Amino acid sequence: MAEQPRILDTEALKGLAHPLRVALLDALSTYGPATASKLADRLGESSGATSYHLRQLEKNGLVREVKGRGSGRERWWERVPGGIVLRGYDFPPESVERAASDMILSEWLRNQRQIVNDYLSRGESLLSREWFEAGIMDITNLRLTLDQLRRLNDELEALVKPYVELSRAQSEPGARPVQLQINGIPIVDGEPIPRPADVGGADENSR
Repeated sequence: MAEQPRILDTEALKGLAHPLRVALLDALSTYGPATASKLADRLGESSGATSYHLRQLEKNGLVREVKGRGSGRERWWERVPGGIVLRGYDFPPESVERAASDMILSEWLRNQRQIVNDYLSRGESLLSREWFEAGIMDITNLRLTLDQLRRLNDELEALVKPYVELSRAQSEPGARPVQLQINGIPIVDGEPIPRPADVGGADENSR
């Protein structure tokens, strides 16, 4: 049975709506399991802060302890597998849920931009030439109908899914964290192609 992404409810939204918690979840997603101390070093925080916020994420089912790894004083954490969906538009614009969703999305986008900035500014010096050149930054501008956009995004998701499964079971020496950023979105202020009835102004029957 296909794994269904988790739609964050009110409690989970509130539980995740903190910049450090979003950063912790992103770090575990990107780099894999880690201790609170390792996460603190990566994020420039204290281990006390990362420990506290990891426990809050655990309460909301977003992270979990890695069983059989570490000790009572050095717990290892991992992200709970599966996609996460934000549905802030399901809530009123002035609601706490909408504010939490907007905050989480803003932090996700900020962290994504940081990944891109690091690749552009430091990738050539930190990565091998082969790894650096294997990366790609491509912008393709399209003109699509609503159904075509939905189909494109569905096909992209289906294309990526086997690699997600491969990544979870990855044991190939030399494999390293890779982040795929695909945004298939309509341009908000773009003008749609007019329908035939809209061309040339109103018809005789509408006058």
